[in-house]
Amino acid sequence: MTLKVYLSGEIHTGWREEIMEGAAGLDVWFSAPVTDHDASDDCGVAILGAEENKFWHDRKGAQLNAIRTRKGIEDADIVVVRFGEKYKQWNAAFDAGMAAALGKSLIVLHGPEHQHPLKEVDAAALAVAEHPFQVVQILEYIINGKLPA
Repeated sequence: MTLKVYLSGEIHTGWREEIMEGAAGLDVWFSAPVTDHDASDDCGVAILGAEENKFWHDRKGAQLNAIRTRKGIEDADIVVVRFGEKYKQWNAAFDAGMAAALGKSLIVLHGPEHQHPLKEVDAAALAVAEHPFQVVQILEYIINGKLPA
């Protein structure tokens, strides 16, 4: 069974790499948003032309990034959304809502400090994990039907 997993959410830590390295050997295909912050912010104006107004600068980038995000979520069997500690990730909450609305299997990943503010997002998820290795264990269980050793 090949699983397509979209890794959404915060881009300031190496959680994606931890999951991908931990899942090496499993039949999993990963995709993700652009995680280069500057490229993500400036893709719209770099490709479609400069904007004097920051609102339009940001909007162009958001719309181009949305093409990749929508495709990744629509194609995924499982969507993992990570909420980090440093910033409020409104985009991560949006991605979780989109995944839930599309009926995707949703795994939410965050620390205990976010339990209350993310209670509605957590309620829509099929699993709520605190650590990337738990996501790997979930994937391994789904694919192989075996509990962690």
